[in-house]
Amino acid sequence: MSANFLYKLNEQAVRLRKQSILEFIDPQRDAKILDLGCDNGSWSRRLGARANTKNLYGIDIVEPRLAQAQRNGLIVKKSDLNEKVPFPDSFFDVVHADQVIEHIGKLDNFLAEIHRVLKPRGYTIISTENASSWHNIGASILGWQIFSLTNISEKQLGIGNPLALLRGQKLKLSSWTHKTIFNYRGLYEMFSLYEFENIKISGAGYHPLPPYFGKIDPRHSHYITLKGYKSN
Repeated sequence: MSANFLYKLNEQAVRLRKQSILEFIDPQRDAKILDLGCDNGSWSRRLGARANTKNLYGIDIVEPRLAQAQRNGLIVKKSDLNEKVPFPDSFFDVVHADQVIEHIGKLDNFLAEIHRVLKPRGYTIISTENASSWHNIGASILGWQIFSLTNISEKQLGIGNPLALLRGQKLKLSSWTHKTIFNYRGLYEMFSLYEFENIKISGAGYHPLPPYFGKIDPRHSHYITLKGYKSN
C-alpha cells in the first residue's frame, strides 16, 4: 500500500465515519448537545441540525478555535478534557466526542465526567480509531508501529511506520498525541464499566478494501463509533 492510496481510502472512511455519527443522533427538538473537542464548531452545528436543536455547547483547549466556535453559535468553555468537565450534573441530552478519546490520558475520569453531565437516559457518541483494523494488524505483523499510534512524539509524527500519512511533520500541541487506541471489545467494555446501556458500535473504513466494508465488519474497520445511553 502506498501512502497516497491510504490517504484516499482515509478520506472516504472519514466521510462514512461522519455519516455513522449523524445516523446515531436522535431527532430531539431543543436537546442540549455537548461537543468535546469542538474545534471551530462547524461539525457541532451539523450535529445540532440533525437533532433539530440550536442548544450547542463546546469544550476545547485551543483558544482561536473556541472563538470560531462561539461565532458559530456554541456556548464554549476552555478546558482540559483530562480534568472535570465545567458543567453541572445531568445537564446534557447528548455528549459527543469525535477523534478525542484516543488523546485522553485519564480515561476513567473522562468517562465518569461524561456520565455525570448526561441526563438520565441521555446518550453519548464516541468515535475513535480501531487498533484491530486490518491495516493496523498488517503494520504490527511487519514489526511497525500501528498506524493509529504513530503520533506519540511532539518532535515528529509517523514514528515507527514508513507509510504513516503525516510522517516527518511536527505536532503543534502535546495534547494531540495519541495515548490509547481501543479495540472493538475494549471500547464496549469500558463504557459498560461506566454503566452505559444499549451500546451499539458502527464501523467505517476497511483498509485496504473499500471503506463501506467497515459497516459490515466493525471489529476490523478503521474507525469505530459507539453510542451508549446513561442508565436511569
